[in-house]
Amino acid sequence: MKDSELELKALSIRKSVLESLYYAQSGHLGASIGLVDIFTALYFELLNHKPDQPKWNARDRLILSIGHVAPVLYASLAHAGYFPLNEIKTLRKLGSRLQGHPSIQQQLPGIELAAGSLGQGLSVSVGLALSAKLDSKDFLTYCILGDGELQEGSVWEAAMSASHHQLNNLIAIVDRNGVQIDGSNSDVMNLEPLDKKWDAFGWQVLVCDGNNINEFIKTVNIAKQEKDKPSVIIANTKMSKGISEIEDDYHWHGKAPNKSELERFIKQLEA
Repeated sequence: MKDSELELKALSIRKSVLESLYYAQSGHLGASIGLVDIFTALYFELLNHKPDQPKWNARDRLILSIGHVAPVLYASLAHAGYFPLNEIKTLRKLGSRLQGHPSIQQQLPGIELAAGSLGQGLSVSVGLALSAKLDSKDFLTYCILGDGELQEGSVWEAAMSASHHQLNNLIAIVDRNGVQIDGSNSDVMNLEPLDKKWDAFGWQVLVCDGNNINEFIKTVNIAKQEKDKPSVIIANTKMSKGISEIEDDYHWHGKAPNKSELERFIKQLEA
């Protein structure tokens, strides 16, 4: 896609995220909106995937470790053609395939992992990447992590394992918005120096603007060229990106808009 087309696609996905949360009247808005540019780049430019064949064996695997941002995953899958777009209105409804956290039991196409308990996704990703190495498969595994999630010790056990096995077919993406449910990372549990931590665990460390689609794509393509170690992309983002009145406001970590807020937020995105 051209850059302008990707930007328009990101706008459409942001609107869909907001609409799904409005119809659910619950869910996680801030990080879901902030991650849209990354998901747009992945599903419409970077991933090797076939929406009409969601179990295609050669597909790249995308593991969403921060399961509470499921709205952005669902909206991206729907816009990519995995299931009807209108289904996003069923988010968090009883019997819906779009549960509050992704569930493989709901048989929703495109879901690779039942996620919810933080700190587990990178371990699963290490297993997928290692299995690809052992079976001489060419697919890549991407793992999307929250920065607050990095406070879980199991993440660093997985990071150590990935470098030990030289998993250059594994790319971790950290949503570095600096905010979690109780406030800023620095107040809750400081992560700095984050880049040096990953480097010390044997990873190639790349930093980019996660809300710049073109820059993120270029950074992933650099990661793909690494031959000897796993790569981590520290993607600096803003919670609720594009909605000026609530950008970087942790109070919108897990809050849904009412009707007037929905209309106002969409106008701000379109502006």
